[in-house]
Amino acid sequence: MKQIAILGSTGSIGRNTLRVVEALNGSFGVAALGAGGNVALLAEQIERHRPRLVSVQDEVAADRLSFELRRRDVVRRPKIGAGVEALSEVATVEGAEIVIGAVVGARGLLPTYHALEAGRRVALANKETLVVAGELMTRAAERSGAELLPVDSEHNALHQCLRGEARREVRRLILTASGGPFRTARRETIESATPEQALQHPTWRMGDKITIDSATLMNKGLEVIEARWLFDFSADEIDVIVHPQSIVHSMIEMIDGSIIAQMGVTDMRHAIQYALTYPARYQTALPPLDLAQLGKLEFHAPDTERFPCLDLAYRALRAGGTMPAVLNAANEAAVEAFLEGKIRFGDIPRLINAACNAHTVEPASTLDAVLAADAWARDQVKSNHTTSGQQREITEQTK
Repeated sequence: MKQIAILGSTGSIGRNTLRVVEALNGSFGVAALGAGGNVALLAEQIERHRPRLVSVQDEVAADRLSFELRRRDVVRRPKIGAGVEALSEVATVEGAEIVIGAVVGARGLLPTYHALEAGRRVALANKETLVVAGELMTRAAERSGAELLPVDSEHNALHQCLRGEARREVRRLILTASGGPFRTARRETIESATPEQALQHPTWRMGDKITIDSATLMNKGLEVIEARWLFDFSADEIDVIVHPQSIVHSMIEMIDGSIIAQMGVTDMRHAIQYALTYPARYQTALPPLDLAQLGKLEFHAPDTERFPCLDLAYRALRAGGTMPAVLNAANEAAVEAFLEGKIRFGDIPRLINAACNAHTVEPASTLDAVLAADAWARDQVKSNHTTSGQQREITEQTK
């Protein structure tokens, strides 16, 4: 029985990972779980999977978890830690061969880095880790012999398409995008969209942050940067195409013009199981893809005038250094402000662009350098949206 650790066990990927573990019927055990503040769900997971170690976001959540475990009369209680250091302990817990990296945002950076340093297989669902510090992560993996396997459906599909293919025979990678809830919307509608509208993803059920990223197409931009580090392809060798049905998860084009695609049902458990069992393939509880019922499959070029975040990501990748870290942090800060009702949907790309334009690129050669760029970008966005909000309020009052 292989032991795993899950960073982000109460999120969508974490919950689905535990479903896959249960479906694989004794092939995998759970050594450690890292979560945030969803203490009730974490307590259920502890009771069911009996990890030796867990982490939560802070001491308050740790106290609540201890109380909840006592209330449930859980006999085998794990060691409980709090904060980023405790999450890194989960990532490097003794005996765990595989670490599922599913913490949302830049918070997963340090734990993932430590897991790679420790030589673990990291099944990565946190794309921000490679966006912010791709060079550092891949270098750590090379030094320790760790494996980086993608759990994002698009990169998992690329991994499957590239199996057995010679790098010199692959012309480009093609990431597919659903187009999000505003794929056919007019620019004016997108500009003034509410959080409720932006969170209505047409094909996937995900957390709020990644769903907003899908609505802006920033999610696909971040995936372009992630693909560069996972597969060592340049920005010019990675394309994006809009595919509303989300059946073709991604493709590769060979130098002779052949296209190899990975298709499947829209369920993250497929990618999770692939990353856990690679290089073997196991039977799955998921229904097979019924080709006869598909109808049509559509493909469209992305509209970067209505969705400028995709171009911003390509620009950041080409600039290199600390610019992708600034792009990612500015996006996280802008999305948070939008979800809190502090800015408009159309302000998200404008705030990201302003932060990137104001940034002087430095080498991303240390964790300190990328973390400093991350903090600078968050402050920049907060300052800019506060100022622009005040100006908008003054303008509206004088009408």
